[in-house]
Amino acid sequence: MDPISVTVRRGTVVEAVHRVHAVAVEEGRVVEAAGDPQLVSFFRSSSKPIQALPLAREREDVTDEELAIACASHRAGSEQLAAAASLLARAPATEDDFELGPQEGREPSLLGHNCSGKHAGFLAVCRARGWPTRGYVDASHPLQQLLHEEIAAAAELSVERIPAAIDGCGVLTFALTLERMAHSFSRLERLAGGARIAQAMRAHAALIGHEGGSDTELMRARPGWIAKAGAEGLLCVASPEGRGVALKAEDGAQRALRPALARFLGLGEDLAVVPLENSRGERVGEIVAA
Repeated sequence: MDPISVTVRRGTVVEAVHRVHAVAVEEGRVVEAAGDPQLVSFFRSSSKPIQALPLAREREDVTDEELAIACASHRAGSEQLAAAASLLARAPATEDDFELGPQEGREPSLLGHNCSGKHAGFLAVCRARGWPTRGYVDASHPLQQLLHEEIAAAAELSVERIPAAIDGCGVLTFALTLERMAHSFSRLERLAGGARIAQAMRAHAALIGHEGGSDTELMRARPGWIAKAGAEGLLCVASPEGRGVALKAEDGAQRALRPALARFLGLGEDLAVVPLENSRGERVGEIVAA
């Protein structure tokens, strides 16, 4: 099956077309695919629920809100900032311990960085393990080595088969096929700490992303699902029954993901059609999978 074509229509004219690869995995086997399920990409922020597994296991004191923000790529909303600040204090740590750089378009406080919850969770794990917090972003730090092992275990691959590079927030990100990403999400709730992560994401979908985001909107519209978007047009989800799905837009377009997912899984027109609006809030077109 060819990749999913997502068209952007302004009025009656098609203005852009995005190609999206997708794969669904259940009980270790591919049950549906569009495009190339063996396409390799970096897991980016879609891996955050897996990277939060040590936090869920090591820190029974963290709340669901704090677990959710550790999985989030947030927009610095008031509730998101409060959750990130709460997790950072619980670590215990301060913004001085963050090894994040400033993020363009965000407030000076590093809590406003879209990965601040993840980093606060990393610091909390370091405190629990008695590891130094200085250099926690470095590939040689025991935390980053642990996270590499967590990704490998979730994907059921050896660490040696998973290349790593540096993500936008300075920590490691890992390259996998879409099929292995989907497989990882299909297994998330069966992994140690995974049930806590899934529960927190479902309960606090608004903390995970943002209004209109593919992950937040899917979890709101389909209770029981979990979803996490990643940079460069990536989206990973899991159904309540444990079907894992990974989608990747060839050109990195995030706007193609929700309609592509809806078409791939037959989720209905409420998710399949994304209105295209101008700066006045007027609907001028739509984004829809062909």
